[in-house]
Amino acid sequence: MTEQAHPALLEAAIEIVTFLEEEQIPYVIIGGLAVQHWSEPRLTRDVDITVMVGNEEGFLRNVVERFKPRIPDATAFARRSRVLLLTAGNGCPIDISLGIPGYESEVMARAVTVKWPGSRTVRLISCEDLIIHKCVAGRPRDLEDVERILIRQQGRIDLKYIRRWLRQFAAALPERHILSRFETALRRARRQS
Repeated sequence: MTEQAHPALLEAAIEIVTFLEEEQIPYVIIGGLAVQHWSEPRLTRDVDITVMVGNEEGFLRNVVERFKPRIPDATAFARRSRVLLLTAGNGCPIDISLGIPGYESEVMARAVTVKWPGSRTVRLISCEDLIIHKCVAGRPRDLEDVERILIRQQGRIDLKYIRRWLRQFAAALPERHILSRFETALRRARRQS
């Protein structure tokens, strides 16, 4: 995975992960860096991370002291949108999603530890949870990622887990086609393998 990621992006990821570990903040790397691990290399321009924090105000205050916000009043934006937009020391963008108890607690528990260059270990979102995130987002690129992940991880994916959570999201969100997105991607992946 990481052999294909841009070195500056890996440096930014390690910088934010080091901070989170020093602060004892549970995290998982999501987004393009996780896709590269579970699928095949693809271009990604930022580091996406989800965190679970008990004291959000304290966390927001501490993290913006260490990392430069990308927008004015980034902490107010994060309170509204649940995403904090930062810049690493090397200029790479970092998007931190503020997790909420429930599904995202399970995402944290199911995260996998992988070794990056230099023997650095990081926590990545599980393959199944990455697929769920991508199906909920539903953008064309996300669905392409789902298909490629299904092809590469064929036979190693807990389909029941994915379907259970996608049914719950479909019932709770205005977008009702979340599960059908997954089933379509699964059919396409099976035809290609």
